[in-house]
Formats: sequence, structure tokens, C-alpha cells
Amino acid sequence: MATHLEGEVCEWSIGVTPTATTRDLDTSEVIAAAEQIPLERKVELLTGATTWALAAMPELGLRPVVLSDGPIGVRGTGEDGLASAQLPAPSATAATWDEELQRGIARLIAGEAGRKGVDVVLAPVVNLQRSPVGGRHFECLAEDPLLTARLATAYVTGLQEAGVAASVKHFAGNETETERTSYIARIDERTLREVYLAPFEALVAAGAWTVMAAYNGIAIDGVEATATANERLLRGILKDEWGFDGVVVSDWLATRDTDAAASAGLDLVMPGPGGPWGEKLVAAVREGRVPESVIDDKVARILRLAGRVGALAGAEPRDAGPDPDSPEVVAFLREAAARATVVLRNSVRDTAAPRARGILPLDPAEARRIALIGHNAVEPFVQGGGSAFVTPPHVSQPLDALRAAFPDAAVTLHRGGSTTVGAPALAASEVRTPDGDPGILVEQFDDGGACIASTIVPDAAALWLPIHDRATAVRASTHIALDAPGRHTIEIAPVGAHRVRVDGVQIGESTRVVGSEVVLDSSYHNPPAHLVDLDVEEALTVSVEIDAQIVDAEAYGRFVRAHLRHRAPGRSLDEEIADAVVAATAADVAVVVVGTNPETESEGWDRPDLELPGRQNELVRRVAAANPNTIVVVNAGAPVLLPWLDEVAAVLWWWLPGQEAGASLAAVLTGEIEPSGRLPWTLPADMADVPVPHGTPVDGSIRYTEGLDVGHRAWDRRGLTPAREFGYGLGYARWSYDRFAVAAADRGGLLARVDITNRSARDGREVVQVYLSADGSDPDRPVRWLAGFAVADVAAGETATIDILIERRSLQSWSTDASDWITPPGAYRVSVGRSSRDLRLEAVHTVDG
Repeated sequence: MATHLEGEVCEWSIGVTPTATTRDLDTSEVIAAAEQIPLERKVELLTGATTWALAAMPELGLRPVVLSDGPIGVRGTGEDGLASAQLPAPSATAATWDEELQRGIARLIAGEAGRKGVDVVLAPVVNLQRSPVGGRHFECLAEDPLLTARLATAYVTGLQEAGVAASVKHFAGNETETERTSYIARIDERTLREVYLAPFEALVAAGAWTVMAAYNGIAIDGVEATATANERLLRGILKDEWGFDGVVVSDWLATRDTDAAASAGLDLVMPGPGGPWGEKLVAAVREGRVPESVIDDKVARILRLAGRVGALAGAEPRDAGPDPDSPEVVAFLREAAARATVVLRNSVRDTAAPRARGILPLDPAEARRIALIGHNAVEPFVQGGGSAFVTPPHVSQPLDALRAAFPDAAVTLHRGGSTTVGAPALAASEVRTPDGDPGILVEQFDDGGACIASTIVPDAAALWLPIHDRATAVRASTHIALDAPGRHTIEIAPVGAHRVRVDGVQIGESTRVVGSEVVLDSSYHNPPAHLVDLDVEEALTVSVEIDAQIVDAEAYGRFVRAHLRHRAPGRSLDEEIADAVVAATAADVAVVVVGTNPETESEGWDRPDLELPGRQNELVRRVAAANPNTIVVVNAGAPVLLPWLDEVAAVLWWWLPGQEAGASLAAVLTGEIEPSGRLPWTLPADMADVPVPHGTPVDGSIRYTEGLDVGHRAWDRRGLTPAREFGYGLGYARWSYDRFAVAAADRGGLLARVDITNRSARDGREVVQVYLSADGSDPDRPVRWLAGFAVADVAAGETATIDILIERRSLQSWSTDASDWITPPGAYRVSVGRSSRDLRLEAVHTVDG
């Protein structure tokens, strides 16, 4: 019998341990010196000097502190031209329930930050997945506060041990994208404390160095204020009560006022230059509205951060990590994506066999002909949009990976129809300037109509350009080659006011002038398009001219953005589905990859429903009818409805898997790596059952009326059965839970001890989950809640003893009368099992009053 302690799993390592000695630098003398510098100079440090960097202060030995987006990789400032390691989405890595993996990710991110000259990574997102339609659902970790807190704590501590600051976001009540810059989150105090502030409190206790204040407003104790100017939230709870000694940074362009934000506890306005502080804040201090001691505190916090990340003179430089396409990074990301994959179904092949097993993993001898099917098999959706977007060195394609993994099999690829509404972006081979050169001509003009800058961009993806300071008008011109006979569709979608001409004829215009809001709401990703349908008999070329608005996006700069897309004639959707069915019929195994796409999941907008885009449900059912050995792979970051889930042989949830997409899928299908993921959220079977079906504000407010019952707790309260419950995941091993006991532990917690046995013929990984329920004396407490978990690797046929500490906080409730945490006395049922609904053993523990 083996004995495992909670969280005792294999070490995740990529061979990089960046130096961390700089974080302990004593900044007291520097802070004392800063108090002596002029007020104007101090205030200069409190707003970004650029979009991504703070001001330097050579007189204090301070270089610029550099920040970067980071939920799935370190993007950098956009100036280094370096590719970034592209991780699986946070919802994917959370599905491992593996704190050691999160530390491994942190080590990778720290190395990336060193390679790109970044000091602060804007991650993790610890807002909860309150509704499955939330646009940034894929960027969050879980629907559960404990799981979120535990995984995020491992990430933050791992990152900061390497001398790179984490910026925990978005504080607070930021669970939806609809009207995200204006709505007020109305959350009762108990729910706020026990659910939505819980991960932030845990991370402050773990020593987080920065916290990001959100766009939205939040009502606390009946007082409404934006998150950047909410004194009760920032100064009262975060700094005074929790003792946070780091920097509160605004979300980008979230700060709207001077005095209130400065007094409330915000420390840093981003991005810069400009914004509501600067000279206005100096004036507020001079006129006595904001004490200078408040400014000194902010400067001290920023200098403390600078010392921690090594931005003060004398600090040792951090080590740079390996390139994102190095063997160690590739192997790490491949295993992370494979481990995150969740087995939702794996039907048994031969129930009479003594060791009956499912269709997965595939036996190479029985998979000589594999039909790989689906739009997402051709174009895997590897990352969401917005802050969680980086440029990777490569993306491992499913077709290439399966051919390498099954060298003796014939693997064919069939799209089965497009799932996107928009046409593909124009490629470099399709565009020529008016002079016949490859690319798109972009000209910038001054007030007098003179051309002051002329650029040729290679393709439509590059039509997002910074603009010359003196430019007042911009024109993009290109010729598009239409070679194939049939109907062509050209889509032209400029951002902001514009005029569009095709072959000299104006086909559309807009007089709506836009600004920074198109960045904040991400509408620059998907502006309305003008469509032109052209029936072509012989090859021809059409000219396109766009007079586009120069968007003044404040600290984001001045830019022009336009989308040019082209759909060429091709096989119809019916024909592509029919082709896929024919291929499935001839194959030993059909692997159908379905999922969402960049039009569906992104920062900036919420989804209207949980439907798979296009006719993917029809595709699955027709392929499964043609081939009983159909494996469906779901390529999505957030829940979608799977009406055929229990009708096909096997189903894998593959998430948004990052750069090693195809390689991770091949490793799972062959069984080289066990897909040991467990759902960090609940998968609905019917949209009508979803407890919080949307996050749409009503009269500018979002009311969290479900109270403490977030996610799986609400499903339990309402007695509804989802398609797959929170914590679900089959893996490839079979498990028995043999003995269970609970005893009192130090500091008011409990120690749960369980024996588990791997009853399969292969080594396996189990995620042991412990849930609590109370005696019912408090009707507002959840029916059941997650109280602890552990990941354990157990060899085939072996038994392991798992110890799981249930912290005192899991037993406690927030008392609004006492304004403090209390531990209600009574009987607590402690249950252990494989998911929130598959609970194998239980014990009762009584807490005395």
C-alpha cells in the first residue's frame, strides 16, 4: 500500500528556475528618498508612461516596470517580435485540479517574462464562472471558489518565487462581458465574502503583489462605486482588513475620475500616458482634496513592487526561459493539454471480457483507417480572443499528429462543413496593390490631402496599423483575384466611420465615429461588414478601396483597423457533410472534432446560448450512424450542449488546448498520456436548466440573486441532473474507494483520510474530491460544497492512502451581524468520491458550539 499526502504528484518542470533573489530587496531607503522628491514627480509614477510600462526614475535607480497580458502566455509589449509559448486556456489547466501543474505553468510563465523583459503578468483571472455563457468563461479557472483559490494560489506563489509579479484580476464582481464597463454588480455581503471575494482573499494571504481593479461598479453596504473608486472594497477590505501591501492597478482605461479613485485606494492608472490623474491629481493635492500622504503610500507600494521584481538598481537580472518551440516547452505543454482532457464517455467494447475496457485508448491494430472529421479538425480553436491571445511559434495540427502517432494507419481529413459565419481573411496570395505588387497599399494623408506615409501590408490580417501623428485620413487599396468560377463573397468591415468602394462604386459607408470603446468592448474584432456577391465565369480581378477612420483610442494610441474577407466557391455544406459520412463509413474509427470558434468565445461579448455553431450536431449524428466507432472531441473552452453525448462511442472534452493541440490529442487517443481531467464546471444538458442563463444587466445592474449557490451548488439546490456534473471525468483507469475516516485537525480544520485502489491494468491518476454538507440549521448554506481535493498517481492494482486537509474556512460562514467569520456548530456530513454526484463514502463529524 502506498501513502499519498494531499497534492503529492509528479514534479512538473521545464528545466527553468529563474532567479528570485531580487524580490527580497529592502526598499525602505528608496521609499524614504521618494518622499523627498517633488509632488509632480511622484504623481508621474502613478500613471503608465506607455500602454505597458511605468515611468523610470533614474534618481531613485528605478527602471520602467513592464506589464503584459498573460492568462495563456506572456504576450509582451508587442515590440520584441518574439513568439510566445501558447498554453492551454485556464479552464483547461484547471481541469487537471493539479496544483503542481499550476506551479509548473508559473515557472514557464516566469521564464517567458524573463525572455520578453516583463515584470508583471496580468493573471490569473479568479472571477468565477457564474454563467456558462460568459464571454471570458474560458479565461477563468472554475465555477467553484475553493478550486479557483487553490489553483490560483499555486500559480501566483510559483510565479512570484521566480521574481515575477502576478496581477490578480478582476476585483471584483466581474463575471460578465455585457456592458462590462458600466454595470453595477449587486451582491449581498455574505455571498460576496463567501463566494466572490474568497479567491482574492486567499491570494492576498498567499502574498500576491498586485491586484487589478475591474471595469464594473459594485454595490457594498448600499454604496455604489466603480471598482477603481470603491473605497469600501479597495481600502476597507483589501488593504486595511486583509493587509494587502501591494499595488492596486486599474484595468486598462477603467479609471474615470481623479479624487475618488485616488482616495479609495487605487495606486496605478493604466495605460498611459494621459488619463484622469497627472496634473489633475497634483491639483487635487495642492487644493487639499487628496492628502499628499495618500500619494506617498502609492509611491511606496510601487517602489516595493519594483524591488520585488528587480526593477531597482543593483538587482540581478532574471533568467530567460527557453524558446517556446524548444523540446522541453513543447513536451510540457503537450502533457498539460493531454492531462487536462476530460473523458466524458467511453463505452465498453466487450462487457463479457474479464477486463472490459472502453473504445479509448485506441488499439493501433484496430485503427488502420481513421477518418478525422470537422471544421475544428482542420482549424483547431486553440485560444480565445482578447487578453488571452498570443502568437505561438507553431500550432500542432491534428492531422499531422495522428499520422505520426498511427504510422501504419491511413488517416484522412474531411471538414464536414464550415461553422463560421464570416468568410476567411484574405490571404497574401489573393491581394495585389494597384501597381501590381503583392499586398495591400495603405496611404496616410495630412489636412491638405498630401500623402505623408505609404505602406504595403502583406495580407488582410495586417490591416491594423499605427498612424502618423499628422495623418488625418487613411485609404487602403487592393485588387483581389477571383480565379475560380462560381459565386464569390467579399466582406469588407472597417472599424468606425468609413466609405467603401468596389470597382469604383461605393457599396457602403458609416458616419459613426468611434473611440477607445471599440477596444474595451472588443468590437474592433468583429465590426459590421459590407458584403458583395460576385458570380464569376472567367477569372477576374476586382478593386477595393476603403477610406477608414483613424481611431483615437486614448492611451491605446491612434490606429486604423479593417477586415477584408473572401469566401471562394466550393462544395456546399450538404456536400461536405455527405463526404464526411462516406469517409466515416469506410473507416475503422471516425474522430469528429466539434467546437466553438473565434466568433463564439472571446473577451468583449457573452454568448447568446450554448449551441454548437453551424450544423455540427447533425454532423455528429450522421457520422455516428455510419460508424459505431465514433469518437467525438469537443474543442471548446466553455460549456456547449451535446444532445448526442450518450449516443456515441466516446466523447473527449479537449478545451482550447494551445500550441500543442494536435500532439496532445494524439497522446490521449493512443493512451500514451492518460486524459485525467475533471470538469471544473457543470455541463448542462438543457439550456432551460441552467441556474444563471445569462449575465445581461437589467437597468444597469446585475443582481446575484442565487446567493451562495454558484455553479454545482445551484444544480444540487434545484435537484436537477446535468449532462455531466462538476468534478466529472472518467480517465482511463478504474477506481474503488475502500475506507474513509475524518478527524479533527490543527487550527480548527478536519483531516479526511481515504484509501483508493486502482482496479485497472494500467497506472492511473485519480482526483479525489471531498464535499461537506451541514445539518440544515442554516437554510442559506449550500446543500453541499467542495471542501478539499487531492491528485494522486497510483500504479495498476495498487492501493493508496490519501490525506486531505479541510481548512477551517470550509466550515465557516460569514456573519453579517458580527461582521466576521463564524463556525456554526452541529453535525457535518463529509463525503468523498470522484465528482460532486459520484460520492462513494461518507462520515459525520460534529463541531461543538
